[in-house]
Amino acid sequence: MMKTSSLTELDDETVRSMAIGAVFSDFGGKINSLDFHRKEDLLVTASEDDSVRLYDIATAKLLKTTYHKKHGADRICFTHHPSSVICSSRYNLDSTGESLRYLSMYDNRCLRYFKGHKERIVSVCMSPINDSFMSGSLDHSVRIWDLRVNTCQGILHLRGRPTVAYDQQGLVFAVAMEGGAIKLFDSRSYDKGPFDTFLVGGDTAEVCDIKFSSDGKSMLLTTTNNNIYVLDAYAGDKRCGYSMEPSPNTSIEATFTPDGQYVLSGSGDGNLHAWSIDRRNEVASWNSHIGVPSCLKWAPRRAMFAAASTVLTFWIPNDSNAAPAVMDTEPSAGTESQHLFQ
Repeated sequence: MMKTSSLTELDDETVRSMAIGAVFSDFGGKINSLDFHRKEDLLVTASEDDSVRLYDIATAKLLKTTYHKKHGADRICFTHHPSSVICSSRYNLDSTGESLRYLSMYDNRCLRYFKGHKERIVSVCMSPINDSFMSGSLDHSVRIWDLRVNTCQGILHLRGRPTVAYDQQGLVFAVAMEGGAIKLFDSRSYDKGPFDTFLVGGDTAEVCDIKFSSDGKSMLLTTTNNNIYVLDAYAGDKRCGYSMEPSPNTSIEATFTPDGQYVLSGSGDGNLHAWSIDRRNEVASWNSHIGVPSCLKWAPRRAMFAAASTVLTFWIPNDSNAAPAVMDTEPSAGTESQHLFQ
Protein backbone atom coordinates (compact mmCIF):
# COMPACT_ATOMS: atom_id res chain seq x y z
CA MET A 1 0.00 0.00 0.00
CA MET A 2 1.20 3.50 -0.80
CA LYS A 3 1.79 5.60 2.30
CA THR A 4 1.44 9.36 1.90
CA SER A 5 2.74 11.51 4.74
CA SER A 6 1.20 14.74 5.94
CA LEU A 7 3.09 17.82 4.88
CA THR A 8 5.18 19.68 7.41
CA GLU A 9 7.86 21.59 5.54
CA LEU A 10 9.66 20.50 2.43
CA ASP A 11 13.40 20.57 1.93
CA ASP A 12 15.67 19.74 -1.00
CA GLU A 13 16.28 16.21 0.24
CA THR A 14 12.57 15.41 0.43
CA VAL A 15 11.90 16.88 -3.00
CA ARG A 16 14.79 14.92 -4.52
CA SER A 17 13.49 11.70 -2.96
CA MET A 18 10.11 11.86 -4.73
CA ALA A 19 9.36 8.70 -6.70
CA ILE A 20 6.33 6.95 -8.18
CA GLY A 21 4.28 5.26 -5.48
CA ALA A 22 1.17 4.34 -7.47
CA VAL A 23 0.24 3.93 -11.14
CA PHE A 24 -3.23 3.92 -12.73
CA SER A 25 -3.01 2.91 -16.39
CA ASP A 26 -6.57 1.94 -17.30
CA PHE A 27 -7.57 5.22 -18.96
CA GLY A 28 -8.83 5.08 -22.54
CA GLY A 29 -7.17 8.32 -23.62
CA LYS A 30 -5.36 11.41 -22.36
CA ILE A 31 -6.20 12.82 -18.94
CA ASN A 32 -7.37 16.38 -19.65
CA SER A 33 -7.25 17.77 -16.12
CA LEU A 34 -7.08 16.83 -12.45
CA ASP A 35 -7.74 18.53 -9.14
CA PHE A 36 -7.14 17.90 -5.44
CA HIS A 37 -9.75 18.74 -2.83
CA ARG A 38 -8.55 21.52 -0.54
CA LYS A 39 -9.29 19.73 2.75
CA GLU A 40 -10.01 16.05 2.05
CA ASP A 41 -7.59 13.42 0.73
CA LEU A 42 -9.29 13.25 -2.65
CA LEU A 43 -8.27 13.66 -6.30
CA VAL A 44 -10.56 13.89 -9.33
CA THR A 45 -9.61 13.40 -13.00
CA ALA A 46 -11.35 14.17 -16.30
CA SER A 47 -10.24 12.17 -19.32
CA GLU A 48 -10.63 11.91 -23.09
CA ASP A 49 -12.40 8.58 -22.54
CA ASP A 50 -15.31 10.66 -21.12
CA SER A 51 -14.65 9.43 -17.59
CA VAL A 52 -14.58 11.34 -14.31
CA ARG A 53 -12.71 9.38 -11.63
CA LEU A 54 -12.48 9.97 -7.90
CA TYR A 55 -9.47 8.72 -5.90
CA ASP A 56 -8.55 8.47 -2.24
CA ILE A 57 -4.96 9.73 -2.22
CA ALA A 58 -4.19 8.50 1.31
CA THR A 59 -4.75 4.88 0.28
CA ALA A 60 -4.22 5.23 -3.50
CA LYS A 61 -7.63 3.73 -4.23
CA LEU A 62 -10.04 4.44 -7.06
CA LEU A 63 -13.35 5.22 -5.33
CA LYS A 64 -15.68 5.80 -8.26
CA THR A 65 -15.81 6.18 -12.05
CA THR A 66 -18.61 7.92 -13.94
CA TYR A 67 -18.92 8.23 -17.72
CA HIS A 68 -20.24 11.26 -19.59
CA LYS A 69 -20.76 10.19 -23.18
CA LYS A 70 -23.12 13.03 -24.11
CA HIS A 71 -20.99 15.93 -22.90
CA GLY A 72 -17.48 14.52 -22.40
CA ALA A 73 -15.11 15.59 -19.61
CA ASP A 74 -12.53 18.33 -20.13
CA ARG A 75 -11.64 20.80 -17.34
CA ILE A 76 -12.55 19.76 -13.80
CA CYS A 77 -12.37 21.17 -10.28
CA PHE A 78 -13.78 20.31 -6.88
CA THR A 79 -16.42 22.39 -5.19
CA HIS A 80 -16.23 22.70 -1.40
CA HIS A 81 -18.19 19.48 -1.01
CA PRO A 82 -15.87 16.45 -1.31
CA SER A 83 -18.13 14.52 -3.70
CA SER A 84 -19.22 17.40 -5.96
CA VAL A 85 -17.28 18.74 -8.94
CA ILE A 86 -17.60 21.22 -11.78
CA CYS A 87 -16.82 19.72 -15.17
CA SER A 88 -16.68 21.38 -18.59
CA SER A 89 -18.04 19.73 -21.72
CA ARG A 90 -16.21 18.63 -24.85
CA TYR A 91 -19.21 17.82 -27.04
CA ASN A 92 -22.45 19.40 -28.24
CA LEU A 93 -21.61 22.94 -27.15
CA ASP A 94 -23.40 24.38 -30.19
CA SER A 95 -26.58 22.33 -29.85
CA THR A 96 -27.08 22.22 -26.05
CA GLY A 97 -25.05 25.17 -24.79
CA GLU A 98 -24.44 23.04 -21.68
CA SER A 99 -20.80 24.01 -21.39
CA LEU A 100 -20.49 23.37 -17.64
CA ARG A 101 -22.04 20.83 -15.29
CA TYR A 102 -22.23 20.66 -11.51
CA LEU A 103 -21.95 16.94 -10.77
CA SER A 104 -22.55 14.86 -7.66
CA MET A 105 -20.20 11.88 -7.63
CA TYR A 106 -22.04 10.51 -4.58
CA ASP A 107 -25.36 9.75 -6.28
CA ASN A 108 -24.36 10.14 -9.95
CA ARG A 109 -26.52 13.17 -10.68
CA CYS A 110 -26.04 16.36 -12.62
CA LEU A 111 -27.17 18.97 -10.09
CA ARG A 112 -27.11 21.90 -12.50
CA TYR A 113 -26.20 22.93 -16.05
CA PHE A 114 -24.53 26.27 -16.75
CA LYS A 115 -25.15 27.64 -20.24
CA GLY A 116 -23.39 30.55 -21.90
CA HIS A 117 -20.02 29.65 -23.40
CA LYS A 118 -20.14 28.84 -27.11
CA GLU A 119 -16.67 27.36 -27.45
CA ARG A 120 -14.40 25.07 -25.47
CA ILE A 121 -13.63 26.05 -21.88
CA VAL A 122 -9.90 26.12 -21.16
CA SER A 123 -9.90 27.13 -17.49
CA VAL A 124 -12.19 26.54 -14.47
CA CYS A 125 -11.54 27.73 -10.92
CA MET A 126 -13.62 27.53 -7.72
CA SER A 127 -13.59 30.33 -5.17
CA PRO A 128 -11.97 29.17 -1.92
CA ILE A 129 -14.43 31.14 0.23
CA ASN A 130 -17.92 30.89 -1.29
CA ASP A 131 -20.04 29.28 -4.01
CA SER A 132 -18.65 31.42 -6.83
CA PHE A 133 -16.60 29.92 -9.63
CA MET A 134 -15.10 31.17 -12.90
CA SER A 135 -14.60 29.80 -16.37
CA GLY A 136 -12.47 31.02 -19.28
CA SER A 137 -13.31 29.99 -22.84
CA LEU A 138 -11.99 30.14 -26.39
CA ASP A 139 -15.04 32.33 -27.09
CA HIS A 140 -12.88 35.13 -25.54
CA SER A 141 -14.95 35.49 -22.39
CA VAL A 142 -14.60 34.85 -18.68
CA ARG A 143 -17.85 34.08 -16.89
CA ILE A 144 -18.50 34.28 -13.17
CA TRP A 145 -21.06 31.83 -11.79
CA ASP A 146 -22.75 30.81 -8.55
CA LEU A 147 -23.33 27.11 -7.86
CA ARG A 148 -26.82 27.86 -6.54
CA VAL A 149 -28.23 29.44 -9.73
CA ASN A 150 -28.14 28.57 -13.41
CA THR A 151 -27.60 32.05 -14.76
CA CYS A 152 -24.24 33.68 -15.28
CA GLN A 153 -23.48 36.29 -12.58
CA GLY A 154 -20.98 38.31 -14.60
CA ILE A 155 -19.04 38.28 -17.84
CA LEU A 156 -15.72 39.76 -18.96
CA HIS A 157 -15.00 40.05 -22.69
CA LEU A 158 -11.28 39.64 -23.30
CA ARG A 159 -8.78 39.04 -26.06
CA GLY A 160 -7.18 35.67 -26.66
CA ARG A 161 -7.40 32.54 -24.55
CA PRO A 162 -8.40 33.70 -21.05
CA THR A 163 -7.04 31.65 -18.16
CA VAL A 164 -8.38 32.29 -14.65
CA ALA A 165 -7.35 31.74 -11.02
CA TYR A 166 -8.46 32.89 -7.58
CA ASP A 167 -5.91 33.71 -4.92
CA GLN A 168 -5.99 31.53 -1.79
CA GLN A 169 -8.09 34.05 0.13
CA GLY A 170 -10.66 34.38 -2.66
CA LEU A 171 -10.41 38.18 -2.58
CA VAL A 172 -8.56 38.59 -5.87
CA PHE A 173 -8.71 36.76 -9.15
CA ALA A 174 -6.29 36.89 -12.05
CA VAL A 175 -7.07 36.63 -15.76
CA ALA A 176 -4.26 35.93 -18.20
CA MET A 177 -4.79 37.22 -21.75
CA GLU A 178 -2.94 37.32 -25.04
CA GLY A 179 0.40 39.08 -25.22
CA GLY A 180 1.40 38.01 -21.72
CA ALA A 181 -0.99 40.43 -19.94
CA ILE A 182 -2.19 39.46 -16.45
CA LYS A 183 -5.12 41.47 -15.10
CA LEU A 184 -6.00 41.41 -11.40
CA PHE A 185 -9.58 41.97 -10.24
CA ASP A 186 -11.23 42.46 -6.86
CA SER A 187 -13.62 39.50 -6.74
CA ARG A 188 -16.24 41.61 -4.93
CA SER A 189 -16.21 44.45 -7.48
CA TYR A 190 -14.84 42.99 -10.71
CA ASP A 191 -17.36 45.06 -12.69
CA LYS A 192 -15.16 48.11 -11.98
CA GLY A 193 -12.39 46.59 -14.09
CA PRO A 194 -8.89 45.41 -13.16
CA PHE A 195 -7.06 47.18 -10.34
CA ASP A 196 -3.68 46.14 -11.74
CA THR A 197 -2.15 44.77 -14.94
CA PHE A 198 1.18 42.95 -15.27
CA LEU A 199 3.07 42.20 -18.46
CA VAL A 200 5.41 39.27 -18.88
CA GLY A 201 8.00 41.17 -20.86
CA GLY A 202 9.35 39.68 -24.05
CA ASP A 203 7.03 36.66 -24.19
CA THR A 204 3.98 37.08 -26.38
CA ALA A 205 2.86 33.44 -26.12
CA GLU A 206 -0.53 32.87 -24.58
CA VAL A 207 -0.71 31.79 -20.96
CA CYS A 208 -2.33 28.36 -20.69
CA ASP A 209 -2.26 28.09 -16.88
CA ILE A 210 -2.01 30.43 -13.91
CA LYS A 211 -1.77 29.61 -10.19
CA PHE A 212 -1.29 31.56 -6.96
CA SER A 213 1.00 30.25 -4.24
CA SER A 214 -0.73 29.34 -0.98
CA ASP A 215 0.73 32.40 0.78
CA GLY A 216 -0.57 34.63 -2.03
CA LYS A 217 2.85 36.17 -2.64
CA SER A 218 3.65 34.55 -6.00
CA MET A 219 1.94 33.70 -9.27
CA LEU A 220 2.96 30.83 -11.54
CA LEU A 221 2.41 31.15 -15.29
CA THR A 222 2.79 28.45 -17.94
CA THR A 223 2.73 29.55 -21.58
CA THR A 224 1.74 27.69 -24.72
CA ASN A 225 5.39 27.59 -25.82
CA ASN A 226 6.40 25.87 -22.54
CA ASN A 227 7.92 28.79 -20.67
CA ILE A 228 7.41 28.86 -16.89
CA TYR A 229 7.42 32.14 -14.92
CA VAL A 230 7.13 32.93 -11.23
CA LEU A 231 5.94 36.49 -10.64
CA ASP A 232 5.67 38.59 -7.51
CA ALA A 233 1.90 38.69 -7.05
CA TYR A 234 1.96 42.23 -5.66
CA ALA A 235 4.35 44.05 -7.97
CA GLY A 236 4.33 41.75 -11.00
CA ASP A 237 8.12 41.47 -11.07
CA LYS A 238 9.54 38.29 -12.54
CA ARG A 239 11.14 36.24 -9.74
CA CYS A 240 12.40 33.46 -12.02
CA GLY A 241 11.70 31.82 -15.36
CA TYR A 242 12.46 28.52 -17.08
CA SER A 243 12.17 27.27 -20.66
CA MET A 244 11.04 23.69 -21.10
CA GLU A 245 11.46 21.46 -24.14
CA PRO A 246 8.64 21.96 -26.66
CA SER A 247 5.71 19.53 -26.67
CA PRO A 248 3.72 19.88 -29.91
CA ASN A 249 -0.03 19.29 -29.45
CA THR A 250 0.35 18.89 -25.67
CA SER A 251 0.33 21.70 -23.13
CA ILE A 252 2.33 21.11 -19.97
CA GLU A 253 1.47 22.15 -16.43
CA ALA A 254 3.56 23.53 -13.57
CA THR A 255 2.73 23.60 -9.86
CA PHE A 256 3.83 25.21 -6.60
CA THR A 257 4.54 23.10 -3.56
CA PRO A 258 2.14 24.00 -0.72
CA ASP A 259 4.84 25.91 1.17
CA GLY A 260 5.51 28.07 -1.90
CA GLN A 261 9.23 27.23 -1.82
CA TYR A 262 9.46 25.07 -4.95
CA VAL A 263 8.07 24.88 -8.47
CA LEU A 264 7.63 21.64 -10.41
CA SER A 265 7.02 21.39 -14.13
CA GLY A 266 6.69 18.86 -16.88
CA SER A 267 8.62 19.15 -20.14
CA GLY A 268 8.37 18.08 -23.76
CA ASP A 269 11.20 15.58 -23.30
CA GLY A 270 9.14 13.57 -20.79
CA ASN A 271 11.07 14.74 -17.75
CA LEU A 272 9.86 16.48 -14.59
CA HIS A 273 11.86 19.29 -13.00
CA ALA A 274 11.85 20.97 -9.58
CA TRP A 275 13.41 24.33 -8.68
CA SER A 276 13.89 26.34 -5.52
CA ILE A 277 12.20 29.71 -6.10
CA ASP A 278 14.36 31.69 -3.67
CA ARG A 279 17.68 30.18 -4.78
CA ARG A 280 16.60 29.88 -8.45
CA ASN A 281 18.44 26.56 -8.82
CA GLU A 282 17.23 23.21 -10.06
CA VAL A 283 16.79 20.85 -7.13
CA ALA A 284 15.76 17.67 -8.95
CA SER A 285 14.76 16.17 -12.28
CA TRP A 286 13.12 12.84 -12.96
CA ASN A 287 12.02 10.74 -15.89
CA SER A 288 8.22 10.91 -15.69
CA HIS A 289 7.92 7.35 -17.10
CA ILE A 290 4.63 8.41 -18.74
CA GLY A 291 5.80 10.51 -21.70
CA VAL A 292 4.92 14.22 -21.66
CA PRO A 293 2.81 14.90 -18.54
CA SER A 294 -0.08 17.21 -19.48
CA CYS A 295 -1.29 17.43 -15.85
CA LEU A 296 0.82 18.12 -12.77
CA LYS A 297 -0.36 19.21 -9.33
CA TRP A 298 1.03 18.96 -5.81
CA ALA A 299 -1.44 17.87 -3.12
CA PRO A 300 -2.44 20.71 -0.74
CA ARG A 301 -1.77 18.87 2.52
CA ARG A 302 0.61 16.04 1.75
CA ALA A 303 4.14 15.28 0.58
CA MET A 304 2.75 14.04 -2.72
CA PHE A 305 2.11 15.15 -6.29
CA ALA A 306 0.19 13.70 -9.21
CA ALA A 307 1.42 13.63 -12.81
CA ALA A 308 -0.69 12.40 -15.71
CA SER A 309 -0.67 11.82 -19.47
CA THR A 310 -2.70 8.79 -20.57
CA VAL A 311 -1.52 7.30 -17.26
CA LEU A 312 -2.00 8.72 -13.75
CA THR A 313 0.91 8.53 -11.31
CA PHE A 314 1.15 9.43 -7.62
CA TRP A 315 4.62 10.51 -6.45
CA ILE A 316 5.72 10.30 -2.80
CA PRO A 317 9.03 10.49 -0.89
CA ASN A 318 10.94 7.27 -1.46
CA ASP A 319 11.85 5.88 1.94
CA SER A 320 13.31 2.67 0.55
CA ASN A 321 14.71 1.26 -2.65
CA ALA A 322 11.70 -0.96 -3.20
CA ALA A 323 10.08 -0.75 -6.62
CA PRO A 324 6.84 1.27 -6.63
CA ALA A 325 3.73 -0.88 -6.60
CA VAL A 326 1.11 -0.75 -9.34
CA MET A 327 -2.00 -0.11 -7.30
CA ASP A 328 -5.27 -1.97 -7.55
CA THR A 329 -7.66 0.15 -9.63
CA GLU A 330 -10.77 -1.64 -8.42
CA PRO A 331 -12.94 0.44 -6.08
CA SER A 332 -13.37 -0.37 -2.41
CA ALA A 333 -15.76 -3.18 -1.53
CA GLY A 334 -19.36 -2.07 -1.51
CA THR A 335 -18.75 0.86 -3.86
CA GLU A 336 -20.05 0.70 -7.38
CA SER A 337 -17.36 1.62 -9.84
CA GLN A 338 -18.79 2.70 -13.16
CA HIS A 339 -21.82 4.85 -13.82
CA LEU A 340 -23.08 6.46 -16.99
CA PHE A 341 -24.35 10.04 -17.03
CA GLN A 342 -26.91 10.67 -19.75
